[in-house]
Amino acid sequence: MKKIIIAIDGFSSCGKSTMAKDLAKEIGYTYIDSGAMYRAVALYCMRHHLLPDGRIDEENLRAALPAIHISFVFNPETGKPDTYLNGVNVEKEIRGMEVANLVSPVAALGFVRKTLVEKQQEMGKAKGIVMDGRDIGTVVFPAAELKIFVTASPEVRAKRRMDELIAKGEPASYEEALENIVKRDYIDSNREESPLRQAEDALVLDNSSMSIAEQKAWLLAQYDNVVKA
Repeated sequence: MKKIIIAIDGFSSCGKSTMAKDLAKEIGYTYIDSGAMYRAVALYCMRHHLLPDGRIDEENLRAALPAIHISFVFNPETGKPDTYLNGVNVEKEIRGMEVANLVSPVAALGFVRKTLVEKQQEMGKAKGIVMDGRDIGTVVFPAAELKIFVTASPEVRAKRRMDELIAKGEPASYEEALENIVKRDYIDSNREESPLRQAEDALVLDNSSMSIAEQKAWLLAQYDNVVKA
């Protein structure tokens, strides 16, 4: 059976990562979380004092990029890949609200996007991958054989985000989650570099009222349609 590239784009907290991970595991593909790569850069900025007065020190971040190494290592306990920043597991740290509030401004920087897009394209050369993010089907892999664009109402996404944080034992409030989602939607959709938008040939999935099982069945059907065509 031929191997393809599956690009899953959409708004924050739509459950893209969960569905992409499950799909990759089901069909034996490699899962790559492009959003985690931008989160790792945001965490690097926090840890290396590149946020004077709350603003990103672009000059020093640009100089530091060659020394920022991001990789994914399969975690046998969770059955999913963990994100590593310069050889250290940062999966938990990059999922907190502090990083969430910084990731969109970092991802809007053109030199950051150019560097990470090149890394992502290198990862996909052999195909057989599922990658999710904001610009996978439009910029990273415009020729991907299967493109999905995921959406859901901001209110549903805020509730999911809050539940996710609570499940991890982290402080969370619905109001803060909703504010963060609305802010990220605006930044992601209006940035100059690779704005979030639906690819013309992408299939739209509104999962506001769908269960994980229903999403999985839908995705597998779309995958089968492509590889068996």
